[in-house]
Amino acid sequence: MRSSIKRAKIDGVTERRTPAKRALLLVGSIGPLGHLPASGTVTVALVGVPLFWLMHKWSPTSYLIATVAITGVSIWLHDVGDRILGTKDSGQLVWDELVGFMIAVAFVPCFTLKLALMAFLLERAIDIVKVPPAGYIERRWPGGWGVVGDDVVAGLYTCAILQVAIRVAPNLLDVTS
Repeated sequence: MRSSIKRAKIDGVTERRTPAKRALLLVGSIGPLGHLPASGTVTVALVGVPLFWLMHKWSPTSYLIATVAITGVSIWLHDVGDRILGTKDSGQLVWDELVGFMIAVAFVPCFTLKLALMAFLLERAIDIVKVPPAGYIERRWPGGWGVVGDDVVAGLYTCAILQVAIRVAPNLLDVTS
């Protein structure tokens, strides 16, 4: 069993996982989270929502810069990590899910539990359903770009829905002006 953890079969060739590769996979899976059932949903609940709470008072510029940086790191982690694992969009690597959620809650005026729950449920549902063009992006874009791209789409759809909901029914989400 131990050797199966340290080795990956890529294109019919078994490759030894170096400490650097194991470290990359550990970061990409956010420790044990990527190894849990429903790893993406668990990650958004346990990391994404608290990250939203921590970052919700940041200036829009700072939030945007952080989100773009995390998106870039996510693309790289998924590209390299999937090559190490010999897969595409491995459930072990969960940074793409965080990117989608961070985009979903971008530019909301405040943090409330109702808003966080609505964002969580909407973003996860839209990501799972693969609302167009998410499925196309996931299938056609190479490596980490496709893996993260479909989550960006889910985040953008969710963000748009939340922005409308905040303006139309702010009391529903406990959002005050």
